[in-house]
Amino acid sequence: MKLFKNLSLILVLSLTVMACGQKEGVYFENLEDGQEVGTSVLVKMGVSGMEIKPAGEVEKGFGHHHIIIDGSSVALGEMVPADKTHIHFGKGQTETTLELAPGEHTLTLQFANGVHQSFGPDWSKTITVTVK
Repeated sequence: MKLFKNLSLILVLSLTVMACGQKEGVYFENLEDGQEVGTSVLVKMGVSGMEIKPAGEVEKGFGHHHIIIDGSSVALGEMVPADKTHIHFGKGQTETTLELAPGEHTLTLQFANGVHQSFGPDWSKTITVTVK
């Protein structure tokens, strides 16, 4: 019984440390800065500190993802444009496949509210990938 209590305590402490170490913001689940990729790129998008909800209503603590190709974050409160380099995931999607030309590209993950108003640079993450 003592062994079980010790293992339970270790598990609780480990989960607490992991939860405390998670920084608020967005992140690429499967891509790293400087990574080499093919022309068809699977992108998995994550967020910590807010929840994903489809576009529509503005509700505190909720939003959805956008990917900006070869651009930078959108200022706090500004609308994220909708064009071929600013891709909206207003249905609450957390995964997509991008088709990119060979060469170096930046991918910026931007979180925004229900009406596509940016949560600003603090809720964005930019990485560079090289497409082979």
